Amino acid sequence: MWTFWLMAGALALGSGIALLMGFRRGAGATAEVSAPALDVQLYRDQLAGIERDAARGTIAAEEAGRLRTEISRRLLEADRQARATAPSRLADGPRLGLPLVVLTLAGAGALYWTLGVPGYPDMPMATRLALSEKLRENRPSQAVAEADAPVPPEPQGADAEYLALMQKLRSTVAERPDDIRGQRLLAENEARLGNYRAAHAAQAEVIRLAGDAATAEDYALLAEMLVYATGGYVSPEAEAALTEALRRDPKNTAALYLSGLMFAQVDRADRAFALWRTALESAAPDSPWMKPLQEQIGDMAARAGVRYQPPGASAGPMAGMMPGPGAEDMAAAAEMSAEDRQAMIESMVERLNERLATEGGSAEEWARLIGALGVLGQTDRARAIWTEAQGRFAAMPEDLAKVRAAAVQAGVAE
Repeated sequence: MWTFWLMAGALALGSGIALLMGFRRGAGATAEVSAPALDVQLYRDQLAGIERDAARGTIAAEEAGRLRTEISRRLLEADRQARATAPSRLADGPRLGLPLVVLTLAGAGALYWTLGVPGYPDMPMATRLALSEKLRENRPSQAVAEADAPVPPEPQGADAEYLALMQKLRSTVAERPDDIRGQRLLAENEARLGNYRAAHAAQAEVIRLAGDAATAEDYALLAEMLVYATGGYVSPEAEAALTEALRRDPKNTAALYLSGLMFAQVDRADRAFALWRTALESAAPDSPWMKPLQEQIGDMAARAGVRYQPPGASAGPMAGMMPGPGAEDMAAAAEMSAEDRQAMIESMVERLNERLATEGGSAEEWARLIGALGVLGQTDRARAIWTEAQGRFAAMPEDLAKVRAAAVQAGVAE
């Protein structure tokens, strides 16, 4: 602490001296251009001019002598006045500058006392790391964080038919809790409705039922739901899920991003930046995590003291987490009655179609929509979506190829 105050005092003293010297130089410059000093220079020039005219014979010797006497008298008087006023002018600068310097330094000190932390002790790196680790070890559990989080809002934009189907799905899963496909479908749809607490409970069941076959994506998805259930806080339970995800796949983008978020929350910007950099530089271009990574990694690099230019330039990361119905969704829905299954699939397809129309999406999502419409027999709509996709992905041949493959399978492209 004393080192800081000694350095601050030395800087303040040096600044004050520099300001006072500036005032003195300014006063000296003012004195040099004062009126008596200008008169002295003028009379000297006039005397020189008289001598030149007398030498050339343009004025008589008697006239030259008279002018020389008169101008010399004026020169002496001007010089006397210049000498008399110079010391007082030179003293004006420091005399006026000293109070201003004192006021400036006092104001700076008062500002620091108000906005700064005067009594804050020195924080060596070892101390900061120890505090970060202590914060990480003692942070609230998932249950505590969920209790403190705002109450989730009621689902918006979901039609009554879809909500009724969700009630049936919940009842079916409750009757058959060991059906992993039903648990998976329940977790994804609860998350779509914003019911993240119910979603992560169902996803935990998916992992329990999968056992050793649970994938990195399963654990990363569980972590996402846990994080969103707390409003963005990464709890120890979410960290454990992320650890399992990264153990299975060290390049899993979702797990890397959320692990970095956890370290940012415990004041370890260095580790957060390292994880986000790995995620950003290894993520697929159409990954839903790309935008949040690009938008936040610059600030994280600055906090970590690293100069970093991200490879590219906000949608929230959950925006693309569950884009729409896939083959596994269809298989899980097979457990329902034919009418309920058809209604569930059509509702999911409509939701995906609406989101792609308003927000856009990845090539995989467009391909999924076209494939789903083909399965439903809505070939005219699938053809229209394929036509629109050709315009959207015209400049991205790899993405266009993915969508084309789905269109060929749906029978609307060759």
